[in-house]
Amino acid sequence: MNETPQQEHAWLQKLVGEWTYESEAQMGEGQPPFKASGTETVRPLGEFWILAEGRGTMPGGGDATMLLTLGYDVRQERFVGTWIGSMMSWHCVYQDGRLDPGRTRLQLEAEGPSFAEEGGTARYRDELEIVAPDHRVLRSAVRQPDGSWHDFMAAHYRRLG
Repeated sequence: MNETPQQEHAWLQKLVGEWTYESEAQMGEGQPPFKASGTETVRPLGEFWILAEGRGTMPGGGDATMLLTLGYDVRQERFVGTWIGSMMSWHCVYQDGRLDPGRTRLQLEAEGPSFAEEGGTARYRDELEIVAPDHRVLRSAVRQPDGSWHDFMAAHYRRLG
């Protein structure tokens, strides 16, 4: 199979590099926000995919490791990928990712375990924004029963070197 990389694949390559991050997450009603920091190494897998491995801290202490894969499926005309973390058994599968018209923000959606309802599921949206070549932001939100989105986490990444 001979596929030609598209503009969307080139967009993903902008994420390649060594990064540090600082994040803040709202863990629950009435609880103080959780702040964390860590590092992330993003490498290409050919011209079509990126692999990101993050290391940082978890709420309540302890180390966390996260793995992200992202690519662009030419046939479906959307970004796809996966995310897993050492802190949970949930395997996040992104099946419907799209760039905004300005090509600075990638929105990815997935189904996952609900933080509000034991045993339930919820719809999540992660947004990767390239603010500048050496600064990007990851925002996470969960869909509310009324259809609105509630932002619960933001992480600022700064490129090393």
